[in-house]
Amino acid sequence: MLNLIVSTIVFFIASWYLKKYLDEQEIPKGMTRGVLIFTIAALVSWGAGALVDWVQGPQAQTAGDLSQMLKSVGQAQP
Repeated sequence: MLNLIVSTIVFFIASWYLKKYLDEQEIPKGMTRGVLIFTIAALVSWGAGALVDWVQGPQAQTAGDLSQMLKSVGQAQP
């Protein structure tokens, strides 16, 4: 869940910086520029989300958690 929040925030920050940079370079606004901004911002936010997942590490599940999850979906335990 944390990676979703971080990647969303990073997406908007990256798109703002990219728009500002392209304005400074006097690149005209248009469909190609919009797609470029979206693509780069999406890649940066995806990388930030992956980095958050990597920092958090694997979440260990215990047998109790698994049996509780199976009960909640209505499946029988072995």
